[in-house]
Amino acid sequence: MDKPLPLPGSSPFHLPGESLRGLDADATARILSATGDVTLVVDREGIIRDVAVGSADLASTPFNDWMNRPWVETVTVESRPKIEEMLADAGPASKPRWRQVNHDSAAGQLPLRYMALETGDNGRVIAVGRDMRAAAALQQRLLQAQQSMERDYIRLRQAESRYRLLFDLSAEAVFVVEIATRRITDCNPAAVALSGGTESSLIGSPLVAIIHPEDKEAALTMMGAVSQAEQAAPSRLRMLHEDQACLVSATLFRQDRSAFLLLRFTPTERLHDDPRASQMLLEVVDRMPDAFVLADDQLCILAKNSAFLDLTHHVRHAEVRGEQLALYLGRPGIDFNLLVAQLREHGSVRNFATISRDRQGNEEDVEVSAVAFATAESTHFGFSIRPVSRRMAAEPTPERDMPRSVEQLTDLVGRVSLKEIVRESTDLIERLCIEAALAFTANNRASAAEILGLSRQSLYSKLHRHGLGNLVSDID
Repeated sequence: MDKPLPLPGSSPFHLPGESLRGLDADATARILSATGDVTLVVDREGIIRDVAVGSADLASTPFNDWMNRPWVETVTVESRPKIEEMLADAGPASKPRWRQVNHDSAAGQLPLRYMALETGDNGRVIAVGRDMRAAAALQQRLLQAQQSMERDYIRLRQAESRYRLLFDLSAEAVFVVEIATRRITDCNPAAVALSGGTESSLIGSPLVAIIHPEDKEAALTMMGAVSQAEQAAPSRLRMLHEDQACLVSATLFRQDRSAFLLLRFTPTERLHDDPRASQMLLEVVDRMPDAFVLADDQLCILAKNSAFLDLTHHVRHAEVRGEQLALYLGRPGIDFNLLVAQLREHGSVRNFATISRDRQGNEEDVEVSAVAFATAESTHFGFSIRPVSRRMAAEPTPERDMPRSVEQLTDLVGRVSLKEIVRESTDLIERLCIEAALAFTANNRASAAEILGLSRQSLYSKLHRHGLGNLVSDID
């Protein structure tokens, strides 16, 4: 008999005839059971003649049902060619190898890894199987983790592409500067055009290299302030290659354990523009029909146009310069504080409905649009005030027949007391309920009084008070 081939990567016994002499069937069975989680004895026709289970985790699996069944029928369809190949290669002339197959079971597929070895001349095959469920679960988790990473990578690449496109198409010049070295690490095309250089020459160069020599110290001071406080007031810096001033805003962010600054350069008017243009702009603002006011951070009036003087019935500009804007705009303690809070939080307010007061205390409905802007020294506010009394609906009088609408009632907040608003709201609801009851009962007053829970006399009294006596007929 030919000497059996050793298993791949293994070293066989040197003297199996002597060292394993006298090994009985029981010892052999225990050894085979301990070798694998499942051990099958298969005859030359591929029929399972015996089964041994060596793993407690597989004790509940009905392996006894495999007895006297073809081995190939116990596995899934895609695993059957593997069973046929293992049976064909189980002889001593072939090199056996491990093959993974899946068995059908009531709990789902059972993955087992088999090696089949032929024993003796009777064609019997010993198939040693190992449970692969733990490995399959790990493979499944690895596959899911890999797929999740691939999805995250795709989303990251898509987000990077979108933000890079926004970065490149932005009309505002943007520089990314590393705080530690003060050198430019990235810039967009608008920044390249503003600096007058090339992208290759800008990347890696110090930021102060593109700043006017007189403003280099201010640029370093701004970057130092932002690195300590994360935000700082915008600075006015001049570029090196031309007499161009820019308003520079800086934002601190971290990436790869390093701190960077995102610098946004907004070009302003050229320093040597014709001063007549500025004078013309001031004249246009002064002639505008809407009132314009410039106020400081304390809401004190710094400048205003003639329309504001007309609105407040003042004659000279000096009469209102330095006074609090709250004296002439907004309801005290109600909407003026709200207007200022919105300005400080959002930077601008549009079409804010409020009132203005003149020097005699007369009020007028106005609409306010305002903006807050920061300078190197402090924050200032600009207000555009437009009277809207002519295009607003006339204020309803108490003697009118119809009650106020809900919108009209809410507009009364701050003008009349809460007691009066509640009384008029109650009248409005009472009238609407009576009209609905009359409509529901086809103007039958007796039925309307019944569904409203009122006596007939009380309903008549309320009809008379609300002026509904002539709207319905007395159907009893």
